[in-house]
Amino acid sequence: MAGKPPTPEMLADIPKLITAYFVEEPDPGIETQRVSFGTSGHRGSSLKCTFNERHILAITEAICDYRSAQGIDGPLFLAKDTHALSEPAFESAVAVLLHRGVEVMTDLHGGYTPTPALSHAILTYNRHRATELADGIVITPSHNPPEDGGFKYNPPDGGPADTSATQWIQNRANALLGDRQLQRPATRGKPHPYDYVSHYVNDLASVVDMEAVRDARLELCADPLGGAGVAYWARIADKYRLNLTIQHDHVDPTFRFMSVDWDGKIRMDCSSPYAMAGLIALKDKFDLAFACDTDHDRHGIVAHSAGLLNPNHYLAVAISYLFANRPGWSGAAGVGKTLVSSVMIDRVANSLKRPLVEVPVGFKWFVPGLLDGSLGFGGEESAGASFLRRDGSAWTTDKDGIILGLLAAEVLARTGRDPGVVYKGLTEQFGAPVYERIDAPATPEQKAKLAKLSPGQVTAKELAGDPIEAMLTTAPGNGASIGGLKVVTARGWFAARPSGTENVYKLYAESLAGVEHLRALQREAQALVSRALEAR
Repeated sequence: MAGKPPTPEMLADIPKLITAYFVEEPDPGIETQRVSFGTSGHRGSSLKCTFNERHILAITEAICDYRSAQGIDGPLFLAKDTHALSEPAFESAVAVLLHRGVEVMTDLHGGYTPTPALSHAILTYNRHRATELADGIVITPSHNPPEDGGFKYNPPDGGPADTSATQWIQNRANALLGDRQLQRPATRGKPHPYDYVSHYVNDLASVVDMEAVRDARLELCADPLGGAGVAYWARIADKYRLNLTIQHDHVDPTFRFMSVDWDGKIRMDCSSPYAMAGLIALKDKFDLAFACDTDHDRHGIVAHSAGLLNPNHYLAVAISYLFANRPGWSGAAGVGKTLVSSVMIDRVANSLKRPLVEVPVGFKWFVPGLLDGSLGFGGEESAGASFLRRDGSAWTTDKDGIILGLLAAEVLARTGRDPGVVYKGLTEQFGAPVYERIDAPATPEQKAKLAKLSPGQVTAKELAGDPIEAMLTTAPGNGASIGGLKVVTARGWFAARPSGTENVYKLYAESLAGVEHLRALQREAQALVSRALEAR
């Protein structure tokens, strides 16, 4: 079924999902039913007792306690996406926040708010403030299936909370989860309306050259995939007078308009060729098309020349273009990448004579650099990135799929070449590494083993015919744990780490010697990981 429309029996039962949110109660004694913050907040499903009202009440109370402990006393910006569980979770969170006396900022029209619009709102409010700082909550499981819900916290720096904050909130929430007195409080007051759409859309020219995009008269297509940006793209087209066709700008919590992903699930993953099959089919109708996942923090770029770009390819294109076309940026501003991203980025950064900062998976690692301007760009292989305003100041400190889509249009408008053509030029200059990520099923127990994998458990001296040169469990850029293992040879590398959001592990591999060598890397890496997971 991968790449094909879902059958009726594959669609989520929305009434059953919502009912379970209110009726089913998690058992704090069962590990899988406790609050767990992964790389991007708590995620789960009401049908599995992993995302129910008691979870949200406990997490929101814990966030209020965290705010008090940190002296955060400004307003809290609250965002939600279009997943079915986001709406009841939103109402539960609002009740707790108002009861605790927090000034809550919600969408002016009661609509949906992308993650980058929330980050933009926090940074805009906090600019030039030293006290009464704002923070935020985003209710989203990102691109996860329709049955899932998600809940994450963004502190006053506007980006994903760091590990110390999420661990504190997680521990406090789990202590509250077992308290039988925990219940939804009586509503007290109302949220404060905030025009997220206008504040974000009207400011886009400060980060992307919207005049160049307009003047090029490009035939563009944007697909919000029925997500939190459904009200944004028409406003962008109107404000900047773009010739923009919009797909799937209606909300359907079953997401029945999606094509099925690699594993038979509906998933709004704009980097997946299966999930993006519908937009890929339209590539010859437009100069450029782009999509965002459900909370719009990720991007998918469909170039007329090359179809859906591998996220690594587009990150390399964006870095190459931005650092050559942003004279307002500091000459010392560096390039941030996760250590599971392509070596093409290393080569581009080196050619630009820009420092490369290599960090573990998780956008939180880029937040300080984007905030102070020491990073011009931060990007992940999973198609999440953000970059500075044209004057070198912070735009967002969370991933922003909207500006990455619009940047692709700027690249085409100003160079006359779409990102696929630009990437081909980069391969002619730096070579053509072959990269692939595989997701494989893994139980929570197996994921825990994989997260603790150490070089000492690897007995092999060679990988795909080459001597192993390095085995990493920490990131070169900041020394933080990568929650897995990366093995490097002269002609390639692989990394394995558990997903922070689903019961799968991710195997990343890249070869500098072609597809056959990549397959050998993957086979030997999978065998190595399997032995580690089977070991006692």
